Amino acid sequence: MDASSPLTGANIVRTAFAPCDAPDAADQLVAAMGPEPFALVILFVSPRTNLETFVADIEDRFGAAEVVGCTTAGELAATGYTEGEIVAVGLPDSHFAARTLFIDDLTRIQAEARITDMIHNRKALAASHPTWTSEFAFLMVDGLSTREDALAADLSMGLGPVPLFGGSAGDGEDFGQTHVLYKSAFHSNAAVLVQLRSNCPVQVFKTDHLLPTEQRMVVTGADPTTRRVYEINAEPAAREYARILGKDPEQLSTFTFAAHPVVVRIGEQTHVRAIQRVAQNGDLQFFSAIDEGVVLTLAEPEDMVAHLDRELSALTNDQRPAMILGCDCVLRRVEATQKQITGDISRVLAKHNVVGFSTYGEQVNSMHVNQTFTGVAIYPPEAD
Repeated sequence: MDASSPLTGANIVRTAFAPCDAPDAADQLVAAMGPEPFALVILFVSPRTNLETFVADIEDRFGAAEVVGCTTAGELAATGYTEGEIVAVGLPDSHFAARTLFIDDLTRIQAEARITDMIHNRKALAASHPTWTSEFAFLMVDGLSTREDALAADLSMGLGPVPLFGGSAGDGEDFGQTHVLYKSAFHSNAAVLVQLRSNCPVQVFKTDHLLPTEQRMVVTGADPTTRRVYEINAEPAAREYARILGKDPEQLSTFTFAAHPVVVRIGEQTHVRAIQRVAQNGDLQFFSAIDEGVVLTLAEPEDMVAHLDRELSALTNDQRPAMILGCDCVLRRVEATQKQITGDISRVLAKHNVVGFSTYGEQVNSMHVNQTFTGVAIYPPEAD
């Protein structure tokens, strides 16, 4: 199953999809990807997969290619939103060169050593492919580690002008355990950074469909290490958030948080600080960094379907992307489900040839964000 752009007919990127419970899932993926040698294969794996069995089946099936990946909160496949699938993305070595960096303990990022490794990788890619000028970095990280903010900030120092995007690994809507895939094993409390160089033009982007309102609130009590807020406006956090929304605190749900997110302003931009859940004691557990004194602004969503179609259409300038590798927050999927527009969103994703996964958070350059769509548009080489 090849998801190359139907407008160009070029095999810029190979994609394949298989049910996660199929006993021959690995065989299906390998057959659909074809024999072309790959610089990198990325696997987005449903958490319903028997991870141990799958990793044994897929080992050494893509020749010399590096194989990385992560578990998901849903997949973005050939027809848009899906669940219970394994999505494979193959970057052929005729168009891509890749170096990977594995971070095996997110409690000890060791930024200085990582930055040295990243600079070395970038120089090596430039030396081996001096005529290829496009660069980007892709990050996959344990989505329950609470370390994405620190990781993105630290890694950005080693990237220089190279744009980074990525997603936090998921576990459906269970929030139990998430994994990244590296060297034929699934790991928790870990991350994989891929640095890429290509002869294909690329554009890294982020977008969200949220508009800030005039309603503001101040975090007056928080534990930034655990991303917990226990006071807003000097009142118990969940109760005050519910009061501002005019809702019963006992009725707060994932859909409430998806429909009524909060954002923070950093410079001229706003970034979502999504709420994950209400703790038993009434604290609000956030998906990303939060601290006392932060001013939160309530946001309201635009029409999600029209906004997504408009933003993805804007990525077509002189030519259409051959494909878009995307990281889409699970809260966007929750909102789409509650509003019964998953079919419409799926049609937009398929129309623009988007492949990827639903995440527990997204990274763009030095920032970890939520309720956002991040990705890279990959265009056919000019020679093609």
